[in-house]
Amino acid sequence: MTTVHQWIDHIHSTLAPKALYFSLVIVFLWFGLMKFSSYEAQAIEGLVANSPFLKVLYHFFSVQVASAVIGTIEVTIAVLLSLRFFLPKLAAIGAAGAVVTFLLTLTLFLSTPGVFLPDVGPAAISVVPGQFLLKDLTLLAASFWALGNSLKAAFPADHS
Repeated sequence: MTTVHQWIDHIHSTLAPKALYFSLVIVFLWFGLMKFSSYEAQAIEGLVANSPFLKVLYHFFSVQVASAVIGTIEVTIAVLLSLRFFLPKLAAIGAAGAVVTFLLTLTLFLSTPGVFLPDVGPAAISVVPGQFLLKDLTLLAASFWALGNSLKAAFPADHS
């Protein structure tokens, strides 16, 4: 008979890691594929144009091509993350890319006009882009966890 603690251990050690990786893969795949649409390219234009790190893309590419470049990176991260339970070293590269991605998107929180609403209150932020970007704080934490998890699987400790 299975005990409650065995179920808890199963959730913690098996289900939670798979769910976290699967959710990160879905986020990167979905967001990445959307970047190939003109709808998404136009939607992120203000974010990219105001970013001290990303605006350089518009010096070399059109809005649509820059969005496709970002989308290609995001889809690549999704593919690498999806390899966690087969090739953890490649998943670690994907997780590192996820960390960099969310560090970049969190800088948009500070560089994009309209995030803060001083008329509403000292800590007030807009729904878009403020709250839309704030969720990346959780995704950054999940990406750091995925990086550590992938590295631990790729380079197991020697217990001899």
